Amino acid sequence: MRDEYDAVLIGAGHNALAAAVHLSARGWRVGVFEQALEPGGAVKTGEYTLPGYRHDWAAMNLSLFAGSAFMKTHGEELAGHGLEFVPVANPFASAFPDGRWCGVSMDMDATVSSIAGFSPKDAERWKALAAEFGAEAPHLLRLLGSKGKIYSFAYFLFTVFRERGRAGLLQMIRFLLSSPRRDLTEKFESPQVRAMLAAWGMHLDFAPDIAGGAIFPYLEGMAGQAFGMALGTGGADTIVKAMVASVTARGGNVECGAAVKRIVHENGSATGIELADGRTIRATKAVIAGVAPAALVRLSGGIASRYDAAMTRYTHAPGTMMIHLALSDLPDWAAGEDLKTFAYVHLAPSLDQMARTYQQAVAGMLPDEPVLVVGQPTVFDPSRAPDGKHVLWVQVRMAPGEISGDAKGEIEARDWQHAGEPFAERALDILETYAPGTRQKILGQRIVTPADLEGDNPNLVGGDQVCGSHHLPQNFLFRPAPGHADGSTPIRNLYLTGAAVWPGAGTGAGSGFQLATSLAGK
Repeated sequence: MRDEYDAVLIGAGHNALAAAVHLSARGWRVGVFEQALEPGGAVKTGEYTLPGYRHDWAAMNLSLFAGSAFMKTHGEELAGHGLEFVPVANPFASAFPDGRWCGVSMDMDATVSSIAGFSPKDAERWKALAAEFGAEAPHLLRLLGSKGKIYSFAYFLFTVFRERGRAGLLQMIRFLLSSPRRDLTEKFESPQVRAMLAAWGMHLDFAPDIAGGAIFPYLEGMAGQAFGMALGTGGADTIVKAMVASVTARGGNVECGAAVKRIVHENGSATGIELADGRTIRATKAVIAGVAPAALVRLSGGIASRYDAAMTRYTHAPGTMMIHLALSDLPDWAAGEDLKTFAYVHLAPSLDQMARTYQQAVAGMLPDEPVLVVGQPTVFDPSRAPDGKHVLWVQVRMAPGEISGDAKGEIEARDWQHAGEPFAERALDILETYAPGTRQKILGQRIVTPADLEGDNPNLVGGDQVCGSHHLPQNFLFRPAPGHADGSTPIRNLYLTGAAVWPGAGTGAGSGFQLATSLAGK
């Protein structure tokens, strides 16, 4: 193994790996050092319940990766290393306590019929929005693909003004500042249709009343209609395996079980890293840290007072709990058999319930009725379980990183070691309400608490799977701090990447790819 590289990367999350792939393709010698025993960070797959049952540890939806600029550049090569996606035509639905459901399918007639069951007016509105999406998408994708520089965002606004005039620009700005509740209430009359879409905001720390969150339910709804969803064949780790293979095929190194003790820098410039085992690895061009902001300060021993303060004040979102289930059969949804055909089933019945759940978690309380995201990947990829059997991916949102109480007054424990099981039972009680008999189908179970998520991956602080709130003061040019949305730091040749850097969370590899193209010059 070399002790000197052009670029040294700390962590083998998908953003760091995307940067390593691109830099190595541009001729850089890269070394990736990961403290865990396997690469991938939150994007990994394993037999966490029973042999033969493959579960995605945290991330399951790979749509952003499949449609990313990174994939457009490196997709053909990665496919040669085994990357493969499973297309999903029925991406998501929501079930409701009254026994009804509403869902989005690539089949427009099916989506419209589903929405019309709640409001014919909303069904017509959906068709109109879908028809307009082709004109709206380029603007929003240009925004989300903007580099973390003020001129990039200024150019976005100028482009909207040039194409749509003053009124169109103001309309766009208003939309970007709106909360999910405000936007969805203006567009739809049915509380259930609003809830079906608002559930997506909870994935990115946008409860219904948080300003700046309207864009995400809109994009997920319209993209689900137009493109469906992409899962990884055999598991989400297909992207990680392919990227590792790409790096190593070009002579790069991806070493796991290699914890980084500190970042070495002198005279205002980063020169390498020191590993916990005492080795020093030199970097001639760049040290790229795929870590949470506070960890960057710790590893560097301090960078600059104002920057360090911003990194230590960086706000993390509430946590999540994962429940992995090996099942003898799919849940029998009370709302109907059709729900068995969807990748995600959200159990988030109303905007008010989502808002209450979020506020309880932010206050440190175990929510009385957490939101459940129930993933059914074996509907589309039966290779993840033995013949005729299934895995269920249950994400429980939200959950406090540190517990101060229980909103329902039932759980006395104030640590996740003891609160994990009863809180998981609360979540399974909710699932049982919507799909009676599911408990009897459980063959194996693995509960992953917020503390477990952070213990496995220190970037998931308090179980925060999006590595930081996306609220307006910490998004766009302010992610992770003003002037550093491009991953730069006050130390030369030291960069930050990952979900804490613009464009933020998700599997799109945006921050890693943007940084790598900037460093390589193309």
